[in-house]
Amino acid sequence: MRNRAEFIADVYSLGGGAWDMVPVARGALGQIWRLSAGGAGAGAWAVKELLFGCDEGQVGREAAVRNAAEELGITAPRLFVNRDGAYVSRLPESMGGSFVKVYDWVDGTEADPADPELLGWCGRTLALLHRAGEGTKEKPNDWYERCPGEDDWAELCEGVRRAGLPWADALDRFVATSAVELARYVTPSGGDDVVISHLDMRPQNVLVDRSGPVLLDWDNAGPVSAERELAHAVHVWAGADDFSAESARRLVRGYVDAGGRAVIKGVESFSMLFATDLNYVRVQAECAIDPNVTESQREFASGQVVGMLGKLPDPAAVSRLVEALAPEW
Repeated sequence: MRNRAEFIADVYSLGGGAWDMVPVARGALGQIWRLSAGGAGAGAWAVKELLFGCDEGQVGREAAVRNAAEELGITAPRLFVNRDGAYVSRLPESMGGSFVKVYDWVDGTEADPADPELLGWCGRTLALLHRAGEGTKEKPNDWYERCPGEDDWAELCEGVRRAGLPWADALDRFVATSAVELARYVTPSGGDDVVISHLDMRPQNVLVDRSGPVLLDWDNAGPVSAERELAHAVHVWAGADDFSAESARRLVRGYVDAGGRAVIKGVESFSMLFATDLNYVRVQAECAIDPNVTESQREFASGQVVGMLGKLPDPAAVSRLVEALAPEW
């Protein structure tokens, strides 16, 4: 791994030293590494290795939204440019050929979604992003507004059965029941409240260091319905279906007090939540049977499907969450 570490350090002009990288986390899109050099006072950087290609235009948007957020007082790791002025670099084929991005390393603890201060911070942060991101004419990506249809699921289930994966029957049951119910609430947004925002505001993407919360993972930044992003955040921060009503209210109060204008009106407000979860199951199931990816990538995807099938949102629980929030508007 040292050759890759030294290559990245050189491309980003990080200086000399005995560079090394160690893996620290694996996400849906890539592997996170800690890049560091030996010696007293040596720093550390976070390297995100993109395992499924790279949309360089989206990386540029990520940087622009992240930089604009910093001006609003939202703390986020810097995304560094390489010596050619680009935010993303590609490793030589001899080192795997992956695209990589380099960020500040954040020494912090994982966010506790039960912490009242963090819930208020989450609401305020969304409000700041939504107010600053108003007025866009861009349309949200289909990932947030549409979900697989009956034919898509049928083709996927057949492929999973042919591959002999042990969760094929569970996927069949899911497609015949929960997927149908959730899809009823997935619709394109009207466009009146579309803003440029983060799109992945969840506790796993927040670290708390000595100065406070740091918001990570701006990879998906772009246009989104403010109402639907708020609803998504409330669900994941308040405890999903087994939610804490008080936690949900604290987040919403932080949002409203900071000038956020979105209002959660009903179960339909959670369209983004349902769409992204359904789409995630689909793409991970597709990856699990894809002969063109590595065995470790297929194993990771298979585990993601099994985990997701047991924890997708229940519209009945979401309806109770809507009722609990009604007094806040």
